[in-house]
Amino acid sequence: MFEDLRRFDTGPFQGLDWVRQLMDGFFPESGIADIRSVPRGSYPMINVGHTDDGVYVYVFAAGLSAADLEVSLQDNVLTLRGKRETVAPEQKEGEAKRPYFRRERFSGEFARSIALPDGLNADLSEARFRNGVFEIHLPKREELKPRRIEIKAA
Repeated sequence: MFEDLRRFDTGPFQGLDWVRQLMDGFFPESGIADIRSVPRGSYPMINVGHTDDGVYVYVFAAGLSAADLEVSLQDNVLTLRGKRETVAPEQKEGEAKRPYFRRERFSGEFARSIALPDGLNADLSEARFRNGVFEIHLPKREELKPRRIEIKAA
């Protein structure tokens, strides 16, 4: 279904990521938005793909419930907003707060916006949530869907 989606892997040049970060510092706010401009650890992670009938957006948001995510579409820009609470280890009453040696789980408010192609029917959009994955389907308008033309013998 999404053969155009491939795992982004920098291969042997991953160690040179600091050079990209240095160059990005010279050109702030360039307005260019591709996979290299999304900071590592952006939350939530997403996959966006398309079929003949529409666009599918998969939002990987473990630890959220359906009530924790707000999805909106305006001018072909899909915006995801929400808040993920901090999960603290169990503490006994009167016990001091435990420090972290390493903390990788993001908590707090987030917002992500994704530009989508023209021709989507926002009124027929659907969103489902299961096992920490939100699936958002935005169908194409009927006049933009491919259709088969029958050839008549002359």
